[in-house]
Formats: sequence, C-alpha cells, structure tokens
Amino acid sequence: MNSFKKISLIIAAALTSTMLVSTAANAATTTLTVAGSAATGGTVATAPVVLPVPADNSVDAADVLKIVVSGSDITGTSITAVATNASLVSALATSTAPVTASSGSSSLTLNVGTGTVAEFYVYTKTTAVGTVSFNVGGNTTTYYVQGTAGALNSISLTAPVSGAAGTIATLKVAGYDVFGNLKSGSTINTLVSSNGAATVTALTTDTAVATLGTKEQTVTLPASGSVVVTAYATVATAITGLTAPVGSVVATVAVRDFAGELASKNAELASKNAELAAEKAGRAADKVASDKALADAKAATATATAAADLARATYVAEYNALAKKWNAKNPKAKVALKK
Repeated sequence: MNSFKKISLIIAAALTSTMLVSTAANAATTTLTVAGSAATGGTVATAPVVLPVPADNSVDAADVLKIVVSGSDITGTSITAVATNASLVSALATSTAPVTASSGSSSLTLNVGTGTVAEFYVYTKTTAVGTVSFNVGGNTTTYYVQGTAGALNSISLTAPVSGAAGTIATLKVAGYDVFGNLKSGSTINTLVSSNGAATVTALTTDTAVATLGTKEQTVTLPASGSVVVTAYATVATAITGLTAPVGSVVATVAVRDFAGELASKNAELASKNAELAAEKAGRAADKVASDKALADAKAATATATAAADLARATYVAEYNALAKKWNAKNPKAKVALKK
C-alpha cells in the first residue's frame, strides 16, 4: 500500500512539474492601465474600459488604455494589434513630439526584437464601444473600450419651417462634443420671440439612450407673424485642428393662416374655372361660325359647279346641232361631234 502511495505521489509531482514548465513556456502576460492605474473592465462588450476622448487634441496618458505585453516568449516576434471604433499609437504626446486626435491608425505592428516587453496605446474619439485585438503565441486577445463625450462644443436646433396659427410647434435642441458625440446633461437655452414678446427657457439634454444629448420644447404659435427661436449655450474654447465651436443657432417658424390661404385658393380656382368656361364658349362659337362658313363655301362651290355643267351642256348641244347641219350639207367635210 505504501509503495502505491509513493508511486501516486511521484506521478502527481511529475504532472505538477509539467504544468509549471508549460506555464513558464507561455509566460507572456498582459497588463492594462489607464493613467498609471489598473484598468477596470474591458473583457466584455457590456463592461468596456471607459476612456475620455482627447478633446484637447493631445493623446495623453489620461486618454488611453495602455497595453503592455511581457514575457520571454515574445522575444523575436511581432505583435500586430487591430482596432475598431478606436485608434492605436505606439507613443504618447510630448512637448516635442505631439500625438493628436488624428494620429494613429486601426492597426499597429510592434517588432519585439531581443526585448521581452511590448507596449502600445488605445484611444477613442467615439462613445460607441470599440475593440482592440492582438495575437501572442497563436492566442488572440480582445479588449473593449468606450469613450465618454468631451465638453459641449456645438449645438443644433430643429424647428418646423411653418405652422398653423394657434397650433403647437415642437422645437428640438441637441448638444455635441468636438468629435460629434451627443452630449448629455448640457444646458442649452432657447429664446423664443414673437410679436414683441420673448421667453427664455433653460433646457438640459437627456441622458436616456433613445433621446441622448437632445431635448424638446413646445411652443404655441400666435395668430399671425412668425416665431424666431435662438438656441444658445456656453461651449468649449476653440482647439486648433478640431471642429470650431458653435454656441448659437437661429430658426424661424412662419405662422400661416391656412383658412385664409384655402379661401384665396378657392377664389383663384373659381376665377380660373370661369376663364376656362369662357374660353370653351368662345371656342364653341368659333366652331359654329367656322362650320357655317364651310357649309356656305361648299354650297357656293356646288352652285358654281352646277352652273358650269349646265353652260357646257348647252354649248355642246348647240354645237352638235350646228355640226349635224354642216355635215348634212358637206358630207365630204364632216366635223366631229362633242361629247
């Protein structure tokens, strides 16, 4: 029995030794940090590593997920990383070597050479979930990242071009960061002016996914005139190389008297119908006159033709009578009769 236990222990030790060696042979490790601290999440799409977008147009440590791959098994290899909805860079910005929001690419290859460490950085300009995948020793690893919108950089205003007097018009404002990401929790003011009266309303853009970064406001249109809406907000300072801020936009809603417009159109239609009826009557009268003239012409032609026929017949008869008398008296010099 003791011998059997010894053999079992030896086998177990051998297996343990083999697993340790195998682990050592694949000793590459990956470390994820953001601004020097261990990254949170990143292994599933529903819990990505959250990163601020580089709204200052400088890709710094605070904006990136730093990925460090280390281990002796990466020596002499190349590591290729591929990103979606994100960008990859091999270095961060310095005072002498800027790395801007337009730097980087969707793929990056690192030649490890004789070293045992490879590192690169991931940043994103969008609030959509992005990925970065890379292969080490035949194993592909994927991490997920997602940007958070930067400071409010621009606003927009949507309003109907016109509306009926007394009806409700719906206005919609939206806020965006410098990369066009919808910005929730932003204050956008509206100044609604009509017929000498003005109302200011402070709107806060929504955080709900379906209406993220937007807010609606309703306005009752007056009896006449127009409504001028000015949306304005405090926006970020302009950054060289990025989209210029837009802090104010204006829209005008024309008030329409649909009943009056309909009456005017009905009157115009009645006038056109009267003109058309008069034209048809004129055409009918012209046709009657034309038909009579044609009939008269035909009758005159027939009368003239009949008279001509009668005259010819009379001439032929008279000629033939004289010819017959001639032929009777002059049988050797007869003339032909006319038909």
